[in-house]
Amino acid sequence: MKADIRVALVGNPNTGKSTLFNVLTGLNQKIGNFPGVTVDKKVGYSKLPDGRLAEVVDLPGTYSLYPKSQDESIVFSVLADRANPLSPDLVIVILDASNLKRNLLLYSQVADLKIPVIIALNMMDLAKKSGLTINVDQFSKNLGVPVVPISARKIEGIDQLKAAVSYANKFALQEDSIDVKAIAPGLIDRISEELNIDNPYFALQLAHQHETLKFLSPEQSDRIEELEKEFSFHSQKAQGTETIARYNFINELLYDTVIKPINAHDETVSNKIDKVLTHKIFGFVLFFAILLFMFQAIFSWASYPMELIADGFVWVQNSLHHVLPVGPLTSLLVDGVIAGLSGVMVFIPQIAILFAFISILEDTGYMSRVTFMMDKLMRKVGLNGKSVVPLIGGFACAVPSIMSTRTIENWKDRMITIMVTPLVTCSARLPIYTLLIALVVPNRNVWWLFDLRGLALTGMYVFSLISAVVVAWVFKFILKSRERGYFIMELPVYRMPRWNNVLYSMYERSKSFVLQAGKVIIAISIILWVMASYAPGDRFEKIDQQYRQPQYTKTMTPDSLNLVISSAKLENSYAGILGYVIEPAIRPLGFDWKIGIALITSFAAREVFVGTMATIYSVHGNADKMESVQQKMHSAKNTQTGQPVFSLAVAFSLMMFYAFAMQCASTVAVVYRETKSWRWPAIQFAYMTVLAYVASFIAYNVLK
Repeated sequence: MKADIRVALVGNPNTGKSTLFNVLTGLNQKIGNFPGVTVDKKVGYSKLPDGRLAEVVDLPGTYSLYPKSQDESIVFSVLADRANPLSPDLVIVILDASNLKRNLLLYSQVADLKIPVIIALNMMDLAKKSGLTINVDQFSKNLGVPVVPISARKIEGIDQLKAAVSYANKFALQEDSIDVKAIAPGLIDRISEELNIDNPYFALQLAHQHETLKFLSPEQSDRIEELEKEFSFHSQKAQGTETIARYNFINELLYDTVIKPINAHDETVSNKIDKVLTHKIFGFVLFFAILLFMFQAIFSWASYPMELIADGFVWVQNSLHHVLPVGPLTSLLVDGVIAGLSGVMVFIPQIAILFAFISILEDTGYMSRVTFMMDKLMRKVGLNGKSVVPLIGGFACAVPSIMSTRTIENWKDRMITIMVTPLVTCSARLPIYTLLIALVVPNRNVWWLFDLRGLALTGMYVFSLISAVVVAWVFKFILKSRERGYFIMELPVYRMPRWNNVLYSMYERSKSFVLQAGKVIIAISIILWVMASYAPGDRFEKIDQQYRQPQYTKTMTPDSLNLVISSAKLENSYAGILGYVIEPAIRPLGFDWKIGIALITSFAAREVFVGTMATIYSVHGNADKMESVQQKMHSAKNTQTGQPVFSLAVAFSLMMFYAFAMQCASTVAVVYRETKSWRWPAIQFAYMTVLAYVASFIAYNVLK
């Protein structure tokens, strides 16, 4: 898609930048990586009033052009390097109208780079509610740039912002914020002269950041280093001088343009709420109560739609078996593909409810409070408060959570966070847990309030967090680093969740889950069906000959005989042979050869376990008596003991295995991508597999 103008969105965290990006671009957006790095890049397209198409780039949130993380370093690289393929024609700086003093520091730095700027004065509704009066016209006049009041959440002022973008090239460049040359006069002049630079603030930033900027050649970087020594340039001292000058400018600007209410220093409503929600005791109790409510809801609210989906798949399988001719293709479609898909599709309601809760917690601002509360606890185990974001995000998926560790400046903190994040129970484990819990945990209430199954699921999630913290504490002593981590975070004000955003999140995450898991499950279901439907040599023919003998045909009903024959064929198939090969290794965990097959196939993705069990038991079952995977697993019996295969001990042994095992190829790939070495994913895979085996062994032998 060819755009007429490229616009970059720049702003502090929690200023509504991502919300504005979504409003401007709608569904017309794509996510990739910035050139040469693994930082996420969000690009979208927006139609302007004059008919032109604008390419909108959402740059990572940052408080300053002086980066403290890989994400933040992207902002200056994109804005300053005119050769960068994402270099913008125009920058929209998003300011939180209720917190202008802090936000304007970044604006003044961007403005001094002399790229055309428009200010989007966001959250005007909150500023008015708090009694702030902003003279927008005077504000714009003093800065020399267009200032557009908006409320991205309420979609107010967006048309005016687009109109400002349309006419941006007709505005003069903004006024200087400070006298940049006064900070390092001789050095700035020499860098400008030798590198042919016409912007003094760009030259000053090169002095600060030349060692990390990829668009400078080694020779240019070395020359800047020589000039720094020649002029006795001290980077931190210069930053301090610059920051003081900028805040002097900001204070004068706000004095002329912003009127605060008389009671501005009174305690805000958000602070009053925080006294309860972030309390060192009640805060944790409330957080646990919210988690408990979430998992109760996942079981109780999703039960009816899950039954409808399960019954629908059973009806489809029955109908296709009666309509389609008997043969391998019908069996492949019904017993392979559809049976495998049914095992995952049935969990869509639970996945949707989980993501709805996560979206609400993020939208209201509560998730930031959880991060703040956990900081002290995290430090005791070798992490910091920023590690909580990936860990809590791990409830959804480990892959984006591991990518979000880039905001952690300290190498040791970041590596430990990467190593333990996959231990947190992700949405892919949810189908396994809910299936196994439904098999062995009674469906009854405790104290007339809590569902026993919901309590069991809550226990698995809490156990995963405790496991991650304990393993992090162990890594604290293994990994060595002299860096000291620190935690700086702004707590956003509490807001009502945007319900359209919650619904969109439910839809997008559920669709992503189905598409990603569905592709893997269809592929594995086909392979598994072939392995379970065919055998080496003439094994199947010998089984048919054996069970045609009168001692079987005269003493057994046709249904019983068919079940015995299908069981014998499954055991002698390629899948059965593979299962029996690994069975001695997993028998101490209470697993049989069928579960062994599921363990192997689910190395691609954890949720494939359910689809594999559905396929295995469909191939093993009677085509005339289609049942849901849960019913089939419930009625499965051990051929030697006659006892149920999925006893309490086996079910919890399996859950312990999946609680620890690295059964996710995508996570392995993203750890390699983030660490740029196979060493770390190999260590992670090894320690998690050992933990899984030991925990599973203990659970089975204690409960059996």
